[in-house]
Amino acid sequence: MISADQSSGGIPKRVVPAVAFGGASVAFWFCCPFWMLVWVLALPLGVTGLVRGVIEYRAASRGGGSRTQPLIALVLSSLGTVAALAYMVFVFTHPELPVQG
Repeated sequence: MISADQSSGGIPKRVVPAVAFGGASVAFWFCCPFWMLVWVLALPLGVTGLVRGVIEYRAASRGGGSRTQPLIALVLSSLGTVAALAYMVFVFTHPELPVQG
């Protein structure tokens, strides 16, 4: 039996791991209302996505492959990382917040 990918002549698409890390770092901000907990998880995921995105972008440019997914990963990871850093700075510069008491 021929699968759908083989019958249409398409190559099965593979999701770049950096896209998953970047998407997870951004998704935490939209899905979880407890931002005090979210930034602790989103920051490492975003930084990991940034590092993986740079590595995969360089590999794609050397190998002549598509750079679309690594660029998407870099954008998503940057958004998640910047949001986590901005919230972290906000929390640490406002000690009067009840969440720190």
